Amino acid sequence: MIKGSASPGASRRGISPKNCCVLNGGSGAWAFEPLAMQLSSALGVDVSVEPRRFNYLLHVEGSTQSLEGTSFIPLEAIRLASDKRLLAAAFQEHGVPTPMTRLVEPYEEALDFLRAHSGSDWCLKYPTSCGASGHRMLAEGSDEPPNWPRPFIVQEFIRLERPEVYRTYCAAGEVFGWVARRFPEGTRVSPWVAHARGARYVRLGEPPAAALEAARRALIATGLRDSFGCVDLLCRSNGEWVVLEVGTDGLFNHVDRDLDDAELECELKRRVANAFWRAAEKVLV
Repeated sequence: MIKGSASPGASRRGISPKNCCVLNGGSGAWAFEPLAMQLSSALGVDVSVEPRRFNYLLHVEGSTQSLEGTSFIPLEAIRLASDKRLLAAAFQEHGVPTPMTRLVEPYEEALDFLRAHSGSDWCLKYPTSCGASGHRMLAEGSDEPPNWPRPFIVQEFIRLERPEVYRTYCAAGEVFGWVARRFPEGTRVSPWVAHARGARYVRLGEPPAAALEAARRALIATGLRDSFGCVDLLCRSNGEWVVLEVGTDGLFNHVDRDLDDAELECELKRRVANAFWRAAEKVLV
């Protein structure tokens, strides 16, 4: 068990770890197995294929309706984080600053929008992508991509002299871990700054207040503020911070823990464990 884990404290509050688990079952559980084992150690609970009274949900077969109120990360938050179409609507409703984004269909409407806003660059985002898989630039005369989920997400593409994305984390309402994701010097650069494409994390100092406020709005909009999630942001050339997306664990994706920073990785585990047991106390006591 990781030093500083909240499981012993949970026992002192009369909460038995036997009532909790890392829930990881069904045909897709294999994708979460390494994280499941890591969380099991950090939280001091078993990995189970069957739900218990309180669950760190990673994967489960079939309907999740019976898990409402028993999942550390709210089911609706998991659903929002997994689909950029749902995120776009939630961000707009809650006034989260983002690159200009439109949901359009049919595809011809995307090209009409491009022509009407030719002063900016635009991209087509795959709604359920991981690691920027499927994203592409949108250009006049572009063919409609086959089998693309509707509606189409057309988003302003913010070009940077040095491609980089910033990230901060949140657990139990506390924001921490300000990092940048960048391509190492001398390596091939992609417009999509994803870990899967070779970008690596660099820990930074204190985040700007405007970035923290944008992240806070995104976490509240998606219901992740009181459990666990992360926020990816960009800074425009005029200094404005905008949110790209949020991430969390469960069902479809999980937050990247490969940060090349042992201290931050340990802090992430500790904070998630503390947040889990604080949430468990509200359900089990």
